[in-house]
Amino acid sequence: MKRQTEQRRAKLRRLIKKDRLSAILVTNETNVTYLTGFTGDSSYLLLTPENQIILSDHRYGTQLQEECPGIDVELRGPGMTIAELTRKIVKKTKLGAVAIEAASVSVGQFDALTNLLDKVELVKTNGLVERLRQIKDKEEVAAIRVAIDLAEKAFAVVRASLRSELTEREVAHELERQIRLFGGDCCSFTPIVGVGDRAALPHYRPGHRRIGESDFVLIDWGARAQLYVSDLTRVLVTGRISPKLERIYGVVLKAQQAAIARIRPGARMEDIDAVARNVIAKAGHGKHFGHSLGHGIGLQVHEAPRLAEKQEEQLKAGMVVTVEPGIYLPNWGGVRIEDDVLVTKSGHEVLSSVPKELADCIV
Repeated sequence: MKRQTEQRRAKLRRLIKKDRLSAILVTNETNVTYLTGFTGDSSYLLLTPENQIILSDHRYGTQLQEECPGIDVELRGPGMTIAELTRKIVKKTKLGAVAIEAASVSVGQFDALTNLLDKVELVKTNGLVERLRQIKDKEEVAAIRVAIDLAEKAFAVVRASLRSELTEREVAHELERQIRLFGGDCCSFTPIVGVGDRAALPHYRPGHRRIGESDFVLIDWGARAQLYVSDLTRVLVTGRISPKLERIYGVVLKAQQAAIARIRPGARMEDIDAVARNVIAKAGHGKHFGHSLGHGIGLQVHEAPRLAEKQEEQLKAGMVVTVEPGIYLPNWGGVRIEDDVLVTKSGHEVLSSVPKELADCIV
């Protein structure tokens, strides 16, 4: 981990140098973890050409020593705010200008820093670290593979034990339990378990509907392990396959497979989205697919890049994205199929392996 975080900080230094900046105050906790390996909270990282200093508090003294060897640490006492500690260290390092992560600093935090650093220029930046996080190194991809494997093992157990009397919430809780039993930290988000017409709500919160109340259930879940996450969706058939379900499912699967086939370095993100969207639109359900095709995963379950309309950026090797088209029909239900896909140097690799042909989804 030490070597990887050193390389990441070196890349960030090159980015801020390119923008003619000499230092950056990293305030986003996930970005601090990415750059240092520190897994605590309430801490900043001040990065200069010569120094890397974590600003934290005494709760994390020992943890910082264990997780962040080679990085300087400054701890604030109970009577000092982190903004006051920032002023002390910025003054000590004699900085005239400091870049800040505008998207992760509240108005109150910015005002406090501005007042305390009255002789220092605060330069607002956006997405510098997030740009680096889009391209996963080998260790990150390996961690995502672990998170996918744990999610799939948990899903297999839950599927095998699915009963008509179970509620959506009970299924969601069992997914979490199985992920932990297999060695994961937790779910990467609250699982979505939607029975019948509840599957038409893309971000539905599991309730008290029972599995046996409909012929199908949509399950969207993921695991967190080694700091990284997975994100998958499948529809399970718990009753009969109606002609409507067969038709809708077939369109969504065709859309997903067509989009995945186009993933490669250099492909524009909006074009991948359009491939799936066009398949669904031609089937007469364009208005029933209202979200983007996919998003990046890594330390967070939703991060850059985005497979969506008006996203002109190109895919690059090392990106890991979800591909999750869906059709949602109010008062009937919805179908979404989601896999995690790695962009490789020559094309792509589908990292998830849960079967998804409709015949494979019959419980």
